[in-house]
Formats: sequence, C-alpha cells, structure tokens
Amino acid sequence: MTTLTSPHDLLAAIPFLIGYHPQNSLVLVALKDEAVGMAMRVDMPSDLQASGYDLLASHFLRDEADGAFVVAYVGDGAVDPENVLINTSAALVRAGIDIKESLIVRDNRFRSMLCSDLTCCPPEGSVVPDLGSSRIAAEHVIAGHPMPFESVDGLVQSIAAVPSSFESIWQDEVHAFWVSSDSEEIQELQRDGATAVIDLAGEYREGRGAEDRELAARVIGRLSDIQVRDFALGSHADESADYYWVMWRDLLRIAPRGFVAPVACLFAAMAYERGEGALAHKGLDRALSDDDQYSLAHLLRRVFTAGWPPQSFSAMRAQLHPKVVAAIFG
Repeated sequence: MTTLTSPHDLLAAIPFLIGYHPQNSLVLVALKDEAVGMAMRVDMPSDLQASGYDLLASHFLRDEADGAFVVAYVGDGAVDPENVLINTSAALVRAGIDIKESLIVRDNRFRSMLCSDLTCCPPEGSVVPDLGSSRIAAEHVIAGHPMPFESVDGLVQSIAAVPSSFESIWQDEVHAFWVSSDSEEIQELQRDGATAVIDLAGEYREGRGAEDRELAARVIGRLSDIQVRDFALGSHADESADYYWVMWRDLLRIAPRGFVAPVACLFAAMAYERGEGALAHKGLDRALSDDDQYSLAHLLRRVFTAGWPPQSFSAMRAQLHPKVVAAIFG
C-alpha cells in the first residue's frame, strides 16, 4: 500500500482496502512502522460497551500495529459519530496505539476530530475528493487492482452464482466427479483431484481459464473430498497467487449447488491473505448458504473474526501442505 499523507489519501484508500465504498460504517486502518496494515470495517456501533471497543483494539495488537486511522461514515441513523470515535480512540490509546487521524464523513463531506484549524478543517467539513482523480486510485489501477464497488451489494454480486451453474447438465457433469469417503479407490480419486487442480491452474497460467469444461467439472467435483480441498488450499505460491485467485473466483461462480462450500472456502482464504477481509467474509457467506454445517467455513469465520494476521494464516497453510501432499501421493 502506498504512503498516506493526508485525509484525502486516507479517504481514497479506504474503498480499495475494504473493496467497496462504506456506508454507515466505522473503519479502522492499522499502521505498522508508517506502512498501512489491515483495515477493519464494522457497522456503526449504537450501544457498544467499553469492552467491545477494547475488542476492536485487540485486533490491532495482534497485527502488531503502532498507529491507526479511524473514520466514521455516518448514515441516516441517530448514532452520535463523535461519541463513537472518542470511544474507539480511547480503546486504541489504552492498547498503546497512536491515533494518526480521526474523521467523520457525512453527506460527501468530511471533518477531522483532531484538527482545530478552521482554515483547513471548517465546522461544516470539506468535500470528499473524487476517487477517480486521486493519486491513490491511479497507483492502484496501475498496479492492476480493480476500482472498488459502489456498495457491499456490488461486492456480493461479484462472486454470485451465474445462471449456467444451475443447468442440470452441468450439475450432472460435476456430480460425476464427486468423491465418496468410503470409496475403495479413495486415494486414486484424491490423486486425480490434486492433479486436476494443478492442471487447471496451468490453464489459467496460460490464459485459457476454464475453457476445458471437463477439467473444471473434475476440479469442482473432486473438491468434495477434504484431502483434495486441503491440497488445493496450499497449492499456490507467491508467484502463482494471481491466477489461482482468478481460478477460485471463476469456479465459485459456476459451482452448482452442493459443491459451492469447498470452492467458497478456498476463495475466502485467498481473499483474506490478500487483505480483502470483506470479500473473504462474503465468500464464507456463500459457503454456509450452500452447507450451513461445513466445518472449514466455521473455522475460517473464527480465524477471520479473531483478526489473525494474514501472514500467520499463510504460514499455517504452508506448514499443512507438505503433510497433505504426502498423504495423497504417499
């Protein structure tokens, strides 16, 4: 993330950090040695106790942050944003976190809680700058990042099922590769699934995507096996992360009912590692909508909600992968 040098930079960066333009939200952005770390968004608190604010601050300690930006995006409700920002800042200060900026955004205007200079921070606030013309947006677009969605609804739609996922012929194709846990050929099927994941990733690396319909069906179907799913969880490296990311997103959108949860968890895990927490949680929503008892989705929800640093999650995944490879390929 680029350096944030002004409130304008901060307000331009937040939609990129969480994936969409927040509304009626409290957003906290962590700083570590002046570098931007995680961003956390919650609905504007209305009756949160001090312990609740301390819980928010605890995520910053876990991320080893030393500073924070805090922004209240005010909606139509009766919540007092100043009181929310004061309580949030107090909790962060108790945790030893330095408050770098505290802003209220309302009706496309913003004002700082920390600045008393009326020439730069008038009581009526200043106009929120246009995102498209900002330095932050230009740097993100040049780096290949998409523009943020206008609302959380756009974020949800970006990973929603496409009509073809409901076609009965496609559902039958995928189901043909379903793995029964008591199959006499379980290890052979697991090897087939792991190999299919690598083969499809190779298709994405070459820019062909999911053109091979049978291969895509094979991957989605074989992911019904936990070992294949866990193999897929650790199969990407830093240099391959971008095309794996596109692959899991595409497969999530075309996966038929009953096969969504494993793909959604893989997508959510990668989203979390990329710092896209809101998208990670929406991925888990899709997983639990498909199977409300899916254990990995519940585990990931606890991990994400606890604010584990993405690096710690990546390290755990990397430690697990060799064991899964050994179990599948012997």
